[in-house]
Amino acid sequence: MSYHRVIILLIIVLVFCSISPALSAQSTITQAEGFSCMGDDKSRKQTREDALANAKKRATDHVVSYVKSETKVKDFVLESDIIEVYTRAKVKVLKKEEPGWYRDKNSGDCFKVIIKAEVIPDEKALDNIANESETADNPSMPLKVKVWTDQEEYKNTEKVKIYLKGNKPFYAQVLYMDAKGVLVQLLPNPHRKNNYFNGSSIYEIPTAEDKFELEVIPPFGQERITVYASTSQLGELNLESLGNVYRVKTERQDIGAITRGIKTKQKSKSGKSLPSEFFENNVTIRTLN
Repeated sequence: MSYHRVIILLIIVLVFCSISPALSAQSTITQAEGFSCMGDDKSRKQTREDALANAKKRATDHVVSYVKSETKVKDFVLESDIIEVYTRAKVKVLKKEEPGWYRDKNSGDCFKVIIKAEVIPDEKALDNIANESETADNPSMPLKVKVWTDQEEYKNTEKVKIYLKGNKPFYAQVLYMDAKGVLVQLLPNPHRKNNYFNGSSIYEIPTAEDKFELEVIPPFGQERITVYASTSQLGELNLESLGNVYRVKTERQDIGAITRGIKTKQKSKSGKSLPSEFFENNVTIRTLN
């Protein structure tokens, strides 16, 4: 596999490119605790289930509060519209710890659970708001990264220029799977460890730091690029150096969960860890002889 070609795909990946994405996911990741007590009418099983439900609700409430504090929308877009999108969010448990049962002097036997949760909003409704021209690049909106190239298809030996721009600062991991199914990580790479991008700035790739050109060479066909982006550093995959890029050794079915294992952000004045915004997207490009 050509590392030159691999990289061409590299940033096409970084979210919205001139080619329609095959899959996208926008969410916010946070940690929450849940509690429940047995009382006179609950079994131990029901109490455990109620504690988990309580943790999920607290996760959603925490994210809604965070989004409300971050969002400053313009005239025709109501803040309540964005809050409503997150109020209807689904909650996926990424990690669960159960400190277990404890005795409360007033409520009796109680159960506690701690979860890392991915709060997934109504993406279609959120896109409708974000795609409005007045809000598309607003840094107070949820994280979104645009990527575009100078053309949509590339022929043998052509060089590709890629540009990206986020509405706010973000970290990214970019994976590329070629026509043969070989999966590599393009960013960060052995030469470019820094995967942080400022918001509202246009970046061109590659740079001298990457030490490669984006030249198209065989094999040709349809390729898939996936970007994982977050306002915090993402979880690290199991990698092996292949010169200018890394081969991904992590099992494919585990990659999504591991990248969502974001590093905890600093705590707010309230003492709670801040949620981290997350964005995932898959795109395909075509290379020709």
